[in-house]
Amino acid sequence: MEAGLCIGCQRSLDEITRWANVDDDGKRLILAAVAQRRSSAGKKPTDAAA
Repeated sequence: MEAGLCIGCQRSLDEITRWANVDDDGKRLILAAVAQRRSSAGKKPTDAAA
């Protein structure tokens, strides 16, 4: 994990831990945050995050 984020999925440890128990709206919020992080880092979105 780089800067507290997974290098592969760009989620925080908290987001990874909560993922299994969060509802679909919560997952959408997490994925939106991931998309913003990837954009800020100049990375292209992946199919998994789309």
